[in-house]
Amino acid sequence: MDNIIRTENLCFNYTDDETGETTCVLKDISLEIKRGEFIAVLGHNGSGKSTFAKHLNAILIPTSGKVWVGDIDTSDEKRLYDIRKMVGMVFQNPDNQMVANIVEDDVAFAPENLGVPREEIRKRVDTALAAVNMSEFAMHAPHMLSGGQKQRVAIAGVLAMEPEIIVLDEPTAMLDPNGRREIIETVKRLNKEKNMTVVMITHYMEEAVEADRVIVIDNGKIEMDAPPIEVFPKVEKMKSLGLDTPQATELAFLLKKNGFDIDSNVLSVGECADKIEQLWKRVMTND
Repeated sequence: MDNIIRTENLCFNYTDDETGETTCVLKDISLEIKRGEFIAVLGHNGSGKSTFAKHLNAILIPTSGKVWVGDIDTSDEKRLYDIRKMVGMVFQNPDNQMVANIVEDDVAFAPENLGVPREEIRKRVDTALAAVNMSEFAMHAPHMLSGGQKQRVAIAGVLAMEPEIIVLDEPTAMLDPNGRREIIETVKRLNKEKNMTVVMITHYMEEAVEADRVIVIDNGKIEMDAPPIEVFPKVEKMKSLGLDTPQATELAFLLKKNGFDIDSNVLSVGECADKIEQLWKRVMTND
């Protein structure tokens, strides 16, 4: 797979308008994201993860260093349209992205602004709503939808732009468990079926488990960058960074720490249950 996003020594400083004080939010971030990858970005509040996300479609421009989307330098103002067309962004609160009184009109808003022909817009709206399983709600009022449904409509609005990359900044933070499940299933399907590159900022460890790769940012620096199975079993490291691990992973870790002969490299409840069952059988056999 070829790289679709690349950052090189990315640094970003924020200056407070009132005090004039400068804070370094991102420090020397260098990484590559391959086309079709599903990346989860973790970090405690204030770590810089959302600031990083906003660099991927040129909402923010590096103070120093570079960000490339495809072969486009995001600091090239003349290519801003191309970048925004290539990278769609979904934010935490779907209400902030709703602009119309009917769902299908809301989904059509972005392609209309891109100057897409009317016949093509109709096709894109239908395709985008189908992709997030919201076709039957096309003529509904957005304010009548559940939180998870609203967020799926927000994702459809981005999909109608036909981006190659979708960046989601804590898209499930305001949703209940059912809403979170809807969004993660939608994102996984888009990633697998359409080979869409996904970068998702989240603080839910169970969501990050679904990614191909987990990037942990702490105080503006990359602390960990590896597949979930290599990141989450490092429970003490994650705790030191102010982060949790999946409950199943932590349970296996605590059992091992307390002397039980169990493989702690687990991510799901099912895997953990299997390991405990294997442990129990060994104990009973020895007895």
